[in-house]
Amino acid sequence: MTAQIIDGKALSEQLRKEVATRAAALKAKGVTPGLAVILVGDNQASQVYVRNKVKACEDVGFHSVLEKYDASMTEAELLARVAALNNDPSIHGILVQLPLPKHIDDHKVIETISPAKDVDGFHVASAGALMVGEVGFKACTPYGCMKMLESIGMKDLRGKHAVVIGRSNIVGKPMAMMLLAANATVTVTHSGTADLAAMTRQADVIVAAVGKVNVLTADMVKPGAVVIDVGMNRNAEGKLCGDVDFDSVKEVAGYITPVPGGVGPMTITMLLVNTMESAERAAP
Repeated sequence: MTAQIIDGKALSEQLRKEVATRAAALKAKGVTPGLAVILVGDNQASQVYVRNKVKACEDVGFHSVLEKYDASMTEAELLARVAALNNDPSIHGILVQLPLPKHIDDHKVIETISPAKDVDGFHVASAGALMVGEVGFKACTPYGCMKMLESIGMKDLRGKHAVVIGRSNIVGKPMAMMLLAANATVTVTHSGTADLAAMTRQADVIVAAVGKVNVLTADMVKPGAVVIDVGMNRNAEGKLCGDVDFDSVKEVAGYITPVPGGVGPMTITMLLVNTMESAERAAP
């Protein structure tokens, strides 16, 4: 049995079309969804991510503002810029690209973004809303993973055991909360877990999100399980790969996401969805 591929690129395109339709409807009422992206410093990977985000905004009819600053920008200057965008009614989402230069406190910057414009879903208020089931912005990568599960008919995970590999604030923890909200029984594993394979072999759904090549291999997967690979690594040959040993696991799993072309495209798409929701909430 070879696993069915969950095509993140195709799902992403479908969701972006829906966002473009909603954006056009809002524009007809005089409101254009707006996203501001701030990039500090010259991190090459960050520049690529930011370009992709700005292009994605243009493609769905959003108004986007890209602000680039030298790495010498002070923390106080950045906080002041974020505060100004909080008060700009034409901006519905604010994204400060991480990592920031070492002299700037990431947490302080994220907490300065208004929760009403926190479309990355990183603010403590957003995390708290997710924890207690209130309305807020969901972190984009795990939100995209949930949409992928929905696309294969797994919106309600009642009776299913989900195992999350990784406990980061950006993916692992919010992923666990979203799976719980979908009625899954959730186990969160991490570097302190004694026997990872014993956990994953029980799982109906596995989400691998640790940034480590081949953390999940075929012998660790129950036949027919759904495997979502959030990892983005380079293997020994320098080829892009995930956290999952794709070639072996696809022979055991029921569904699997590829890298590239799986979770990656969904992350920016969910950023657009969050910005769209923000604009709709703010519309008169």
